[in-house]
Amino acid sequence: MPEPTPSLQAERARRIEALLRERLGAIDVQVIDESHLHHGHAGAQGGAGHFRVHVTSPHFIGISLVDAQRLVYQAVGEMMGADIHALAITTRVP
Repeated sequence: MPEPTPSLQAERARRIEALLRERLGAIDVQVIDESHLHHGHAGAQGGAGHFRVHVTSPHFIGISLVDAQRLVYQAVGEMMGADIHALAITTRVP
């Protein structure tokens, strides 16, 4: 499968941001496409991207970092596999 186009990756990044804002009430979201750093990686060959997210959400208040990361994975779960091969997560509380 060919590698995804920059426009496809930008659309994926926008969708990730929208899901995090909608499902986690995130007040700040940064989505960084790192797919170009993984050119030739086995996961990149399937067409899914590598992303890094920084998410600030009131949903993270009072929960562990692991639970906050689980919430992020749940929010974008429908994209895992087909659109997202790898996701690096930084969570913050407001």
